[in-house]
Amino acid sequence: MHKLIVDIDPNSGFCFGVVYAIEMAEDMLEEQGYLYCLGDIVHNDEEVKRLEEKGLRIINHQQLEALHNETVLIRAHGEPPSTYELALKNNLRLVDASCPVVLKLQNRIKNSFDKGEQIYIYGKHGHAEVIGLLGQTNNQAVVFQDLNEISLQDLPPAITLYSQTTKSTDTFYKIKDQLQEAGVQVNANDTICRQVSNRDKELRDFAGQYDKIVFVSGTKSSNGKVLYGVCRDRNPNTYFISRPEELQPDWFSEGERVGICGATSTPMWLMQEVREQLLTY
Repeated sequence: MHKLIVDIDPNSGFCFGVVYAIEMAEDMLEEQGYLYCLGDIVHNDEEVKRLEEKGLRIINHQQLEALHNETVLIRAHGEPPSTYELALKNNLRLVDASCPVVLKLQNRIKNSFDKGEQIYIYGKHGHAEVIGLLGQTNNQAVVFQDLNEISLQDLPPAITLYSQTTKSTDTFYKIKDQLQEAGVQVNANDTICRQVSNRDKELRDFAGQYDKIVFVSGTKSSNGKVLYGVCRDRNPNTYFISRPEELQPDWFSEGERVGICGATSTPMWLMQEVREQLLTY
């Protein structure tokens, strides 16, 4: 048995949008014993499992269409207008836990669209938040993950650029610069959540202080993949796990300092379980 020195990054864990959604879900579950939620409440299987045991029922949009006279939670990622229209039609009571940062972005995109602007969104295709943003434009905005997807010479002379809230600030500004260099007039709206984007620097600092890093995240979390990459760049001895059972004792040596951190969708209780497991080695 070898002893490790293990710390949890105090800045890791849920962002305020996720905390808000989970608190709302727990209040409703206590009140009525079950609650429908449109899509995974958070991109973390362990947290979803914990809430399902309390009565949370995850449904998709197809199942929502068949639902009537029930209460449904809208998660932090937000939803397109069509979801609210369906809720009215099916007499569904919506508990709206859309993140305030996402709602503000939805409103800004809708205003741009109403003014007839050519809207481009830097974001992940098919991501729940992006679907909600696209819905503000009757699905007419152009979504891209990488500038290579866009033919620069075919772009309109002026565009309005937005970003999914969890994207990298640095990449957003690089994209803006590249578009301007290509002769496009860009009205760039930096709508990236600072609680997420500031994590890059905080994690880099944290990862540099330890011999080994254990990064805890659900495999579905796009934010988790990005932040894991940030940690690994700073500290090559970084391991990605989703739950304590995936830890391997031979990754560590006696007396090593181990740092635990995670995505904005990783619950603190899960990182604490990982720490307890490491302290048994």
